[in-house]
Amino acid sequence: MTPELERTPRSLLACEISSFMDEKCRVRAQLEQHHFNYKVSVLLPDCDSAPSAVGAALSSFSSFYLIKKLPVYELLDTHFLQRAVHQAHVCGLSYRCRMDEEACVALLPNGSLVLSLDKDSYELLGVEGKASTFNHRTSSRFIVRVNLTDSSMAPGGRGHQRLLTGLRSRVQLQTDFLLSHHPGGGDALQDLLSRYEWTEHKPEVRSRTLTHLPFPTPMTSDLQCDAYSFLEWLGAVDAGISWEKSSSSFLSSFLCPQPEEILSGALSVSVCGLLLPEDIHTLLQELRRYLQERPPDSWAVLTVHGFADSPVSWAGSQHGFLRGGENLYSLLLFHDHKYRLYMAAGAHDAMTP
Repeated sequence: MTPELERTPRSLLACEISSFMDEKCRVRAQLEQHHFNYKVSVLLPDCDSAPSAVGAALSSFSSFYLIKKLPVYELLDTHFLQRAVHQAHVCGLSYRCRMDEEACVALLPNGSLVLSLDKDSYELLGVEGKASTFNHRTSSRFIVRVNLTDSSMAPGGRGHQRLLTGLRSRVQLQTDFLLSHHPGGGDALQDLLSRYEWTEHKPEVRSRTLTHLPFPTPMTSDLQCDAYSFLEWLGAVDAGISWEKSSSSFLSSFLCPQPEEILSGALSVSVCGLLLPEDIHTLLQELRRYLQERPPDSWAVLTVHGFADSPVSWAGSQHGFLRGGENLYSLLLFHDHKYRLYMAAGAHDAMTP
């Protein structure tokens, strides 16, 4: 076996056990700091259809835009800066760009523009940055981070002109770009959209009914299985992997953490798109209300997956992709307002839970 295969990739996993009633509860802050989410999954035991309020929350996720072949310098346009960045707090992400091979771009709601560049593009751009924590070869990638709301980035300012010249004349980055906005901010994007080919998308909702599903017990805040085993089980459920234990089954070697019980029925619902943290928080609140109407031993799971090729994860910290690109968190919710929060990221991440 080669030395590369013998090395186990570093991974990051944090687990927090607390209550929503605790004044130090930081769940909302964690949700708000994770900007680029592409999939939200909900697992509801003993349920064959989504409760009306939960279903409404899943169907009410904000729409987003896909702009084809957008020159990155357009994000420095005066009108876009004034109306979309300063007032509407839009967020955007390059679409279908491979982080280990191509330039990736992220625009955060706080006005931070993040460029993940290869060495040649970085040197041509001529703007100060730092070597990326995601370097699968020595000094192969660099991160340029610019605060578009800073006075130096005002149109006509030195910083603005330097970056604009670099993106227009020297590097000429162009990418398909996902763009979302807070409710009421869509008008701020119309000037930009008028110049390029674009489509508007509504997040897609899918549901599956599960039968004879093994699950770890007891499913309480005192859950005995470790965090890695729980997330492995949850991932297998979400991926629809068979739990068959017969000797003729070679598709999967996954086993449910022990001790286990069997659920006669459960509902798995997912929504996919460029998903805003505010919509995820609304869904979380509806799940908590739903659990209050259920028996005391009730539970539910909310899992949020970030884009694997996003240059940032939590709070704008660097994210990398080499072997996995994991970038997710799960909330195991209980009737008594207690929860378990799992936050996971793969190798080459700078996540600080």
